[in-house]
Amino acid sequence: MGSIANLIGDLKVLVTAVTLKPPEPDSIGSFGLLVQQHADSHPHGVALLCEDEVVTWQELNERTNRVAAILKAQGILPGDCVSLFMQNRIEFVVQIAAITRLGAIGGLINTNLSKKQLVHCIALTESKKCIFGEELIEPLNEIRHALDLKDGEDYLFVRDQGVEAPPAWSTLLDSEDENTDAGNHPESETITLGHTAFYIFTSGTTGLPKAAVMSSKRVMQTAMLSSTALLRIKRTDRMYNCLPLYHATGLVVGLTAAFQVGASSVIRRRLSVSAFWNDVRKYNCTTFVYIGEFLRYLMSPPEETTDKENPIRAIVGNGLRPDIWLNFKQRFGIDRIGEFYGASDGNGGFGNVFNKDCTVGLSLVPTKIIKYDVANDEILRDSAGMCIEVADGEAGLLLIEVTEKSQFEGYTTEEATKKKLIQNAFKQGDVYFNSGDIMKSVDVGFSYGQTHYQFVDRVGDTFRWKSENVSTNEVGEIINNHDEIIFSNIYGVEIPGTDGRAGMASIVLRDGLDNLDLNRFSAHISGNLPAYARPIFIRILDELPTTTTHKLQKQDLRDQAYHLDKVDNELLVMKPGETAYSKLDSDFYDRIIRREIAF
Repeated sequence: MGSIANLIGDLKVLVTAVTLKPPEPDSIGSFGLLVQQHADSHPHGVALLCEDEVVTWQELNERTNRVAAILKAQGILPGDCVSLFMQNRIEFVVQIAAITRLGAIGGLINTNLSKKQLVHCIALTESKKCIFGEELIEPLNEIRHALDLKDGEDYLFVRDQGVEAPPAWSTLLDSEDENTDAGNHPESETITLGHTAFYIFTSGTTGLPKAAVMSSKRVMQTAMLSSTALLRIKRTDRMYNCLPLYHATGLVVGLTAAFQVGASSVIRRRLSVSAFWNDVRKYNCTTFVYIGEFLRYLMSPPEETTDKENPIRAIVGNGLRPDIWLNFKQRFGIDRIGEFYGASDGNGGFGNVFNKDCTVGLSLVPTKIIKYDVANDEILRDSAGMCIEVADGEAGLLLIEVTEKSQFEGYTTEEATKKKLIQNAFKQGDVYFNSGDIMKSVDVGFSYGQTHYQFVDRVGDTFRWKSENVSTNEVGEIINNHDEIIFSNIYGVEIPGTDGRAGMASIVLRDGLDNLDLNRFSAHISGNLPAYARPIFIRILDELPTTTTHKLQKQDLRDQAYHLDKVDNELLVMKPGETAYSKLDSDFYDRIIRREIAF
């Protein structure tokens, strides 16, 4: 019976995909309206659980309305940006529901950021207000002077543990204050899918983070794909979500997908490997949202006979690598893995809607995979200047055509938007989004005549580490600001047993310096870069290799990495748990290769 049910489900998905038309931008809809609709249809159903707090749809709607009333009284209008700087918790959801209910835009700030990056993200979106959590007073207070926001008016403080009082430069924002009107707002019935819902920040390939525009239309489409095609969940399901909600995977593919069908969500501030399965069993979660790296963490404890004794039926996420896919599925008894490929700044993606192993599935929008020279970081073209498609099964650069069905919403700046588009790729007048990723088609057996794909790697200057995109230019600029360094070249290197690439920096000391002051340099790195962007390895060179056009040459450095048999220069490493770099010796190197070190 299960196979017949799956077949029927597959056929429904396929028919829907073929006949699907994008919703009209002037249709009514928003994240905030979903909360209101579920409060009307099943007010006492559980919407959210976090730590010791349980919130029904009615309670969530009332708290949302109170915050919306306060924001509206303070002059927030549709199209205004309100920055949100807060860890995963109930109040995060309350705030974004309130912001989107008014047709305003949530500027979702990475909670790991500080100093220059934090200033940049709040200023870039021209935020009218900054809502922040008690848990993040310190990094925000440090950069207040650099923002065009008024003390006592534009900083809105939200309690967390209740240890810290609202700073004098902020005002208290209390979603549970019964003196504030909790009635629905008429604006929620007028906000259309065409409105921008969020700015989600991406490092891109160069410089400081860019603010990717995400409309309510794209939020709802992506969430619907997740809930109905990848997970196939209903209101009776419960999702476990420990991914950061300032990222699209946690917020859209996870939380909004659950909200689409009225399922409840368990929110955790961050992943805890030791608590994960106990939480899943405690809350009776039937699904969870993942990134591949944390599934690898879940595989690290010794296997137990009780591993399959969990209520999880289906999971959704990205980055699950083929080397652990089947083992994870079998060890924990997972029926459905909804692996997807996409980006917060992209115009399309792939979804494993037919539950095939080791694939990101199929694309519902027109795509091409083209020949790409990874070593020289350039697209290969034919004699007519057109892009060249790869053969079946060959890896190449993924391009996604910009059409009515796959519109590119871009960034907050026109310059950044233009850089991601390729004009006249295959014929005059066409436009494609450059994904910056290497993909290939794969044979998955019977798949209803649909081609499936597999993610291979990222290209260019960006690499991914600890579920974050790291911009090499941004890291390089920080390192070059250190007074003992004149040049640096940043790249990602593989570490056995980990996903993504760890940061490595090759540096050149200023003339006259024979040694690097490790304590000062380490303090500079930790004080100016978030943890995920700090290079694990440092290589000290006499000069940096460049190309004939004076571009920094990364390929040889990447290949040599931190391998002692390939590098004659001094190598440093930031060991887990330590605060300063130290020399990479053969004993520690051997432990890395044997996968004994958990970075």
